[in-house]
Amino acid sequence: MLSRQSQAPQRGVPLRTRTIRPVIAAALGAGALATVLVATPAQATEYSSNLKIAGVQYDAPGADNNSCTTGNTKAEFVTIKNFSRTARMNLKGYVVKDAVGNSYTFRLNHYLEPGDHVKLRGGRGTESDAGNVAYRNNCNFIWNNDRDTIKLIKPGGAAADTHAYTKAANDRDGNGFITFHS
Repeated sequence: MLSRQSQAPQRGVPLRTRTIRPVIAAALGAGALATVLVATPAQATEYSSNLKIAGVQYDAPGADNNSCTTGNTKAEFVTIKNFSRTARMNLKGYVVKDAVGNSYTFRLNHYLEPGDHVKLRGGRGTESDAGNVAYRNNCNFIWNNDRDTIKLIKPGGAAADTHAYTKAANDRDGNGFITFHS
């Protein structure tokens, strides 16, 4: 059976898909009837990308108010982290989307050193490498409080990371924050 290390990388194909195909092919090639079980959560798809969605504050603390001057949309954010140990990554051209297509595109160079992160917040503000923050410059909430899907898309259009959540299943302490890739 092939291990993950012995497989040639396939860009844009989820790791779990790349791992299963050789196992099925090997089992069927040997004439054996096999059942392959995958222990990957239905809400997460694992991609081979250094940049990943590390967490989301999908329900901003306090009563939801999308006023640009007095609202709390800045308290709603998604955290994107560079999980590489050596590569510096530029977010320019990356897109963050929700389930219905609301999106934000990083239009400026925004560099993340290995292990670094950026919080993409709602509301208005200035993107800052030093402050590890970017603003959608939109005072409407993007993440639904009951359930949603967060997609991180590479500049060429391939998926970098995707997570679906539900408040009931993923936010056990009810604080409106969920961590991914811990």
